[in-house]
Amino acid sequence: MRQCIACMLFILLTCGTGEEQSKVDEIPQIAKSMLMVIAHEDFRDDEFTASHGLFKKAGIAITVASTDTTPAHGSLGMTVKPDIVFEDVVPDEYDAIVVIGGTGCEKLWDNKELHSIVTAFHSESKTIAAICLAPVVLGRAGILKDINATVYPTAQDDIGMCGGVYTGADVEVCSNIITCSGPQATKEFAKTVLNTLADE
Repeated sequence: MRQCIACMLFILLTCGTGEEQSKVDEIPQIAKSMLMVIAHEDFRDDEFTASHGLFKKAGIAITVASTDTTPAHGSLGMTVKPDIVFEDVVPDEYDAIVVIGGTGCEKLWDNKELHSIVTAFHSESKTIAAICLAPVVLGRAGILKDINATVYPTAQDDIGMCGGVYTGADVEVCSNIITCSGPQATKEFAKTVLNTLADE
């Protein structure tokens, strides 16, 4: 009898844990559109893959933008063909922008076309997200003044020089801007972006 009771308790506890876990892992379905930005060379593969995969599962329509539409190469060997160049982006067609990091992102820090896109999103209070070295793009676009933000540690001084407040957090949310310190927090970053879009 005791063995039967123990078995039943085990089954109930296991089932309960499974249901709770499924709720935690549940991905909201979001009928929105997103612009994902990558450097044409040496973007961070894992940041792109993990984020893109989660956004796609959520039903978000994704357009990948870069400086060229020929195949872009990640620092870890991945190849992605961008859909559009910055000059052809119409910000009104998207609900959010996500800028992926990697060492190649440094070449985008002062890209005027990308700055123009970012400021257009910001003027409409749309969701703007950047990970790893990419938050510097936001800073140099002029939208981080007095904003709490995080970035890959080697670029923390750049955030300060742009008027931002570096926090060192894995993921930082301030107003409509989401920043992340690096690939180790990509999943948390992507989920934060999803939850923000779901609440809008």
